[in-house]
Amino acid sequence: MQNKSHQNRKRSKRRTIYCLVHGCYLHSVSQKYKLYADRAGQLQERGMERQNALILVTTKTVVPLENEWLEEFWCDQCQQTNWYHVKKFNRTYEVSVASPELWQQASGVIHPDGNLSVGEFTRRHARPPKLCSKF
Repeated sequence: MQNKSHQNRKRSKRRTIYCLVHGCYLHSVSQKYKLYADRAGQLQERGMERQNALILVTTKTVVPLENEWLEEFWCDQCQQTNWYHVKKFNRTYEVSVASPELWQQASGVIHPDGNLSVGEFTRRHARPPKLCSKF
C-alpha cells in the first residue's frame, strides 16, 4: 500500500498566474481559447524565420499557436474579471492584457464588445429590455 504523501504528489498543481496590478492569484472563470496565426508576420513575431513562416502559411490556412491562449480571470483585489493573453513556458506563465488584435486570432470566443460587424442599431435592439420598477 502506498503512502498518503506519495498519493498527494500526483495531484495537479495550481497554475501560477497572478494579477498584474496586485500580484494576487487569479482565478480562471472561462475556458482557454486557443490562438491561431493566419499571416507570416504573426509567426515571425514569435521567433520563426521569415522563409519558414511564409511556407507554413501558404501550405496551411491557419497555424495553431502552441502554448498561447486567451482566458478570462477574476482578481479578488480588483473585484473584476479581465481577459488575458497567456503564454506558457515550461511551468511558468506570462500574462498580459488581451489586445484587440488577439481577439481576431482566437477561435470560438465572443468579442467582449459584441460582434464588430453588427451595426449599432441592431446591437442596441438585440439587448434584452430593461425592467422598469414602479416602486
